[in-house]
Amino acid sequence: MQREAVTGLVLAGGRGSRMGGVDKGLQTLRGEPLARHALDRLAPQVGPLMISANRHLHAYAAFGVPVWPDEPPDYAGPLAGFLAGLGHCVTPWLVTVPVDTPRFPEDLVARLAAGAVDIAVPVTLEDGRRRRQPAFCLMRTALRDDLAEFVGGGGRKIDDWLARHALADVPFDDSAAFFNANTLDELDRLERDA
Repeated sequence: MQREAVTGLVLAGGRGSRMGGVDKGLQTLRGEPLARHALDRLAPQVGPLMISANRHLHAYAAFGVPVWPDEPPDYAGPLAGFLAGLGHCVTPWLVTVPVDTPRFPEDLVARLAAGAVDIAVPVTLEDGRRRRQPAFCLMRTALRDDLAEFVGGGGRKIDDWLARHALADVPFDDSAAFFNANTLDELDRLERDA
């Protein structure tokens, strides 16, 4: 799969509840907003880039890529971000990455693409147990209508939607690469580990 066939979407539409309600993508790590880290890490792996956000749209637009609010606009979770991205994707594939995980693998998209059927997601081992990382998702753009139906019917869980499709779980050895900063303490931990 050529990188130009994949659009990259940074998911920044959450409420940041566990971070005190702040907009996570605009919090800084090593002096740069988390959204900038995600875009910089994703850019060499894909063609077009987009951001899914629900607040501070002008701040996100300053990163120089299109910004789309969730569909539906009620903080319906990552699937609403997926849906917004699919609705504006002009390539055959869309890959999503959460804004709060700035150290995801630099070969994420290539490895997911090598295993992709309709959808591919990373799987890591944590404490000896397999853990799917479904917010990192490579999917066919053609799945948009199916996702719209699922979300329109009240579906909110990524794993429930994934179960409807041909899915490849792609193993990744470095579980630390998928560490996400859900709290300000976890963001501080990333800063210390930098």
